[in-house]
Amino acid sequence: MVPQAKWRVSAWFAMLVTRRAEALKIDLGRRSVEVRDSPVSLTYVEFELLRTLAAHPGRVYSRRMLLEALWGAADYREPRTIDVHVRHLREKLEPEPDKPRYILTVRGAGYRLRGS
Repeated sequence: MVPQAKWRVSAWFAMLVTRRAEALKIDLGRRSVEVRDSPVSLTYVEFELLRTLAAHPGRVYSRRMLLEALWGAADYREPRTIDVHVRHLREKLEPEPDKPRYILTVRGAGYRLRGS
């Protein structure tokens, strides 16, 4: 049986995140990502980070919340590790990584995926 939260995520992915000619498409089953119809290769951690953010577009996730979602415990991890993974994701997904459209920083709070 598929948990309710996973079903919601899949339903959201089916709708896609689109902006005019640009699109971010995430396929959970295939663990694949496309940007503007071009496949993007992500590491395991990058994909899980994106999946976590996409579970609730618009919701702000603190670094600690993201660390716990990715590794189960945040006690022995440096919170800035998330910043590095977000930077790598932006470099792969964003047309202009310095001016992100998909993965946004909420100053003093964390990160969020732009809602549709």
